[in-house]
Amino acid sequence: MTECRSLDEVRQNIDRLDAVLVPLLAERSRFVAQAARFKPTEADVVVPSRIEAIVERVRAMAEREGADPMLFEDLWRGMIDAFCRFEARNWRRLHGEANPSALRAAKTDATL
Repeated sequence: MTECRSLDEVRQNIDRLDAVLVPLLAERSRFVAQAARFKPTEADVVVPSRIEAIVERVRAMAEREGADPMLFEDLWRGMIDAFCRFEARNWRRLHGEANPSALRAAKTDATL
């Protein structure tokens, strides 16, 4: 890791990393959009066991990188939540059904 000598240098490095992250997240979003095709109901968008498996895998990856696992869990849970909302919008668009209450119910179950 680069040891920065100024706040400007810190910000330049963050901007450099953002330029790498955004295309990767855009690619992830395209896969998430595809997932909606394979789910029979909108409630199937949120799969609590899958979310927990992802979070555990990411926490382990963060630990191996010497990063704070809680930070990465928080980041991934927020990202997963946003991607679930994105996938639900895609599901409704693809299936022509609007059932936001099913997603809310599934999301509530996922947080219990």
